[in-house]
Amino acid sequence: MPNIPDNETRILDFWKKNNIFQKSIETRPADRPYVFYDGPPFATGLPHYGHIVASLMKDIVPRYWTMKGYRVERKWGWDCHGLPIENIIEKKLNLKSKRDIEKYGIDKFNNACHAAVLKYAKEWKDVVERIGRWVDMDNDYKTMDIEYMESIWWVFSELWKKDLVYEGHKAMHICPRCETPLSNFEVTQGYKDVKDIAVTAKFPLKHPEKLGLPGKTYVLAWTTTPWTLPGNVLLAVGKNINYVVVEIKNDENISDGTYIFSKADYDENADKKYKIKKTFKGADLAGLEYEPLFPYFKNTENAFRIVPADFVTTEEGTGVVHIAPAFGEDDYDLGKKENTGWVQHVGMDGRFTPDVKDFAGMEVKPKENPQATDVEILKWLAKHDLIFAKEKYEHSYPHCWRCDSPLINYATSSWFVRVTKLKNELLKNNKKIHWVPEHIKEGRFGKWLESARDWAVSRNRFWGAPIPIWQSKDGDTICVGSVAELEKLSGKKFTDIHKHILDKAIIKKVGKEYKRIEQVFDCWFESGGMPYGQMHYPFENKKKFEAGFPAEFIAEGQDQTRGWFYTLHVLATALTSGKNPSIPVKEGQPAFKNVVVNGIVLAEDGKKMSKRLQNYPNPMEIVKKYGADAMRYYLASSPVMYAENLNFSETGVREMYNKLLNTLSNVLDLYLMYGNKNEKYDGSENILDKWITAKLKQLGQEVEKNMNEYKLAEASRPIVEFVSDLSQWHVRRSRDRIKTKDTKALGTLRYVLVELAKISAPFVPFISEHIYQELKGAGESVHLAEWPEYKKLSKDEEKLLKDMQIAREIVEKALSLRSEAGIKVRQPLAELQISDFGLQNELLDIIAKEINVKKVEQSTNKNKNIALDTKITQELKEEGCVRELIRGVNALRKKAGLTPKDKVVLYLQADKKLEKVFEKNKEKILKTTISKKLEFKKKNIKDSDEVKINSENTWIGLEK
Repeated sequence: MPNIPDNETRILDFWKKNNIFQKSIETRPADRPYVFYDGPPFATGLPHYGHIVASLMKDIVPRYWTMKGYRVERKWGWDCHGLPIENIIEKKLNLKSKRDIEKYGIDKFNNACHAAVLKYAKEWKDVVERIGRWVDMDNDYKTMDIEYMESIWWVFSELWKKDLVYEGHKAMHICPRCETPLSNFEVTQGYKDVKDIAVTAKFPLKHPEKLGLPGKTYVLAWTTTPWTLPGNVLLAVGKNINYVVVEIKNDENISDGTYIFSKADYDENADKKYKIKKTFKGADLAGLEYEPLFPYFKNTENAFRIVPADFVTTEEGTGVVHIAPAFGEDDYDLGKKENTGWVQHVGMDGRFTPDVKDFAGMEVKPKENPQATDVEILKWLAKHDLIFAKEKYEHSYPHCWRCDSPLINYATSSWFVRVTKLKNELLKNNKKIHWVPEHIKEGRFGKWLESARDWAVSRNRFWGAPIPIWQSKDGDTICVGSVAELEKLSGKKFTDIHKHILDKAIIKKVGKEYKRIEQVFDCWFESGGMPYGQMHYPFENKKKFEAGFPAEFIAEGQDQTRGWFYTLHVLATALTSGKNPSIPVKEGQPAFKNVVVNGIVLAEDGKKMSKRLQNYPNPMEIVKKYGADAMRYYLASSPVMYAENLNFSETGVREMYNKLLNTLSNVLDLYLMYGNKNEKYDGSENILDKWITAKLKQLGQEVEKNMNEYKLAEASRPIVEFVSDLSQWHVRRSRDRIKTKDTKALGTLRYVLVELAKISAPFVPFISEHIYQELKGAGESVHLAEWPEYKKLSKDEEKLLKDMQIAREIVEKALSLRSEAGIKVRQPLAELQISDFGLQNELLDIIAKEINVKKVEQSTNKNKNIALDTKITQELKEEGCVRELIRGVNALRKKAGLTPKDKVVLYLQADKKLEKVFEKNKEKILKTTISKKLEFKKKNIKDSDEVKINSENTWIGLEK
C-alpha cells in the first residue's frame, strides 16, 4: 500500500481525469431525482472544522443515494450579500459609519464588495476537493447574480400578493455601528455575558400629599440601561403588587427621604432598621405624577405618570419599571397605549441627539467601553441627588452577529413578513420533516416556531438585493416581481439590479412618480430563497424545480435552527400555503423532508477553537498527515453528527487511521500477495468464510437501515468493527489457507473486500476506490457501482453468527486463564473444557488453534463454564520451543525485508538439548519459515538475531 495521503491525491486525479463525479450523475435516470439544498457559505474567510463537518454530511448522503440509483445533482452556492462583506470592506477602506460610505459613494462601495466577495473561493475549492466532497463548484450560484436576485423579488412579490408583507414601526434591536435593524433570530446569535452598571434611580413624586406622605418622597426604579433614563416618560407598576413606604434618615450612604418600592424588594434587600410606614397596592399609585429626572423633554405630552402594566414583576429590581417607549417592546406598546408624546433621544447611529445637551453626540454603548456613557449618566444623577443605589450587574446582552458591537433596542420603521399569521402552518409543516436528532423537531426548532415573531426583512444598508418596492409621495406602493416588469414600468433595461443602480430607476404611472425605498433585503431572506434563486425559478427550470420540491435533504449546524433552516421553512410555508399556492402543491409544504443537524467542533480542551490561541490543528495539516478518509471517518462516526459538541482530537483521527485505513490496507496487501485480481467467488463451505460473508450481509443491512434514517454516525460506526473482525478473526484464522492459495479463501476475501468497498464508499471514498481499483471491480469506479442489496440472514447464518460470538468469548476467557497462569500462547497445552454450547466441531477446532490446545471438550457439567489444563508435559514443552523458534525466524525474515518467495538457509546455534528438539522438528521448521536448509552453526552474516527460548539464548541467521 502506498502512502495513504499521497494515494488519495492520485485517486483525486483519477476521478478528475475520468470525470467520475459527472458520470455518477449522468448514469442515473433524470426522471429519478434526489434533490438536496446546499446552504451558501460566505467566501470571505477560510473554511474551518464546522464547514468540513457540514461538507461531509452533504457528501456522504448524496453518494449513498447515488449508489441507490438516484440522480443527485450537487450545485455549490456562495452567499455574497450583507453585513459580513460590508464590514470587511469598511475596514479595508477605513470607513467608520454609514455616512462615510455615502460620502465615499455607494456605487464605489458596492463595486468594492463585489470585487472582494469571492476572495477565498479558490482556497474553498481546494479544501472541498481535497476532503473528497463531490459538488459542482464550476457552475455555482451566487446570491449577487441578477437571476438569483430576480427570483428573490418573485418570492417577495408573492408574499406581497398574499398580504404577508407590511411596513411597520416597532421597537427592535438595531446595530448602531451598522445603523440597521436586525431580525430576532440574528439577535439570538450574538448574546454574550457582560457586566453592566445597574442603577436604582430616585423619581421625585409631584404630589405625595395625595397619599398622605411628606414632601420629599421618591419612587425607586431599577434599570440596567442608564443611558435610556433621559428618554423616560412613564413609570410602570403592577396593579396587585404590594408596595411599601420607608422613611430613611441619617444614613451615610442614602439621602434623607421617603421611598416607595415593592415589599418583595424590601423583604429581600432592605435594612430592617428602616421600618415600613405604609403599604399600598400598585393600583393605588396609578395616576400619580412625578418630576422627570432630566430636563430635556419635560414638556412631553401625557408623560411623567405612574401607570399599571401587566409585565411588571418583583423578580428583579424594585417592582417599578422605568418606561422609555423608543427603547423596548413593552415600553413601546405601553407608551402607545397611554398616548404619551414621542421621545427618541438617541439616533440610529447610537449617539445622543442634540436635544440631550449634556451628552449630545456621545455613543450610548461604545464598543470599546460599553459602560463609559452609563458612568457619565450616573455622575449627572449623583450630582442632582437622584441615585438611590448602583451595582455591577452581570447579564446576557445581545451583540451584532457580524461586527460585535453592542445592540440597542430601538423603535424604527422596517418592512416585515407576517410570520405570526403563518404560525399554525409553520407548526403543521414542521410535523412533515424528519429531524436528526429527533429532539430538535419539537425542541429547539419547534419551540422557536411557537414563539415566532414577524420578521424584519429590510436593512438600511447598501450591498444586498434591493427590496423591489416603489412608492409615490402620497404613499401609493408598487411591488415589482421581475426584471421584465421593472423594465416595462420604467422604460429602461437592466443588467444589474443592485441598490446603486435601482436608486436611479423611476417608475411613472397614472401621472405619479414612484421612487424605490432605500432598503435592501436581510441576507437571511436571500439565503432562505435559495431553492428558487439557484434555479432562477419560476423564470427558468419550472418543471425541474417543481418535480424536486420539497428537497429530500439538507444539513447544517445547530445554530441554523434559528437561521437558514428557519428562513427556508418560513418562505416555503408562505409560498405553498393558502388557496392559491405560488408553487403548485396539493397542500402546504416545508422546504425539505429530511434534515441532519451537526454540533460544534471544539478544541481538545473543550474550549472554542481560536486562531489567536492556536488551540487546534489546521484541518489540512491533519489531512496531509493522515489522509482525508481518516478525518472523514473520525467526524462521521462521532457525536457531532447528532448536534452534540465534539472536542476534536488528533489522537482520535490517528486511531481511525490505524484501525480502519491501515488495517484495510494490510488485508488488501495480503490478498494481492497471494491472490489474483479477478479471483472468482462461488461460495465456500469453510466455516470462517461462511461467517464473514454473513457478517458482511449484516453490515450492509445495518448501514443501509441507518442511512435510510439519516443516522450517519450509526451507519458509519459498524464499518470499523467489521474491518476488525475481518482482520483479527477471519484473515488471521485463514492465513494458512491464504498462503497456500486456497481458492475458496482467496475468492471469499476478494468478494468481501469488493463488497466492503461499496458499503464504505460514501464514508471513506478514497480507500474504497483504491480497493475497488486494485481488485478490478466490475465497473470503472466504486462510486459508479450500485448499492449492494443483501437478502435477509437465514436461520443457519444467524446461528453461525451467534455461535461464533460464543466461540470468541470462550477464546477471550481462555486466554485470560493462560495469562493468569503465566503461560505464553505459543506454549501448547493439552485441553480446554467448556460447557456444552452445542458448538460444531469446526468451531471447536478454531478455539483449539486460537488458544493453542490439543483439544476442546464440551462438558455436560453446566456449572463449570470453562477449565484450562495448564500442565505442561515434555512433549508440549518441546512443541512450545519449536513455536518460539518459528516466531523468531519469521520476525527476522520480516526485519530483513524478505518476501514469501525468498527461500533461505537457516543457521542456528542453541543449547544442545534444544538443537536436538529442533532437529527432530526440522521439516516443520523449514516449511513454516520458508527455509530450504537448516544448519546448526553460527556464521558471520548480515541478517541475524538472538531469541530467548526456554530461558536460553538461541542465535539465528538467514542467508539467501
